[in-house]
Amino acid sequence: MNRALLSAAIFVGLALGIGGYTFAYARGYSYLTNDPAACANCHIMQDHFDAWTRSSHHAVAVCNDCHTPPGFVPKYMIKARNGFWHSFYFTTGRYPDPLRITPVNHEVTEQACRHCHEALTYAIDPARSDAGPRGLQCTSCHNEVGHIE
Repeated sequence: MNRALLSAAIFVGLALGIGGYTFAYARGYSYLTNDPAACANCHIMQDHFDAWTRSSHHAVAVCNDCHTPPGFVPKYMIKARNGFWHSFYFTTGRYPDPLRITPVNHEVTEQACRHCHEALTYAIDPARSDAGPRGLQCTSCHNEVGHIE
């Protein structure tokens, strides 16, 4: 076996080993489910999980209903993106405190609100109606609905 191939094999083996260990240690498999408790695997998320258990949405929605888009591929693309960055920031300790939703995730949540509450949001959705104000967002007024503080 030539030296370059051996080096590549060692690198791939280390990456898979470290990645597999990290996935198992961080309970990465739990993020493939719809179980809201998975979101509280990281201690920084415990307050958000506890706030969700006190919210009106606790009885009708889990984390994925509001924080991932519909459809298998879009859902797991967002979960993979978020999982990578969450693990990066939590591992390095370089996350904002308090946590803030990213613009991409905010848009996913906004669309989830509009989907579930379509009968109410139709009048304010400029994409569907000319009746509503431009740029109005559900979370501007209802920012604690899913996570009562």
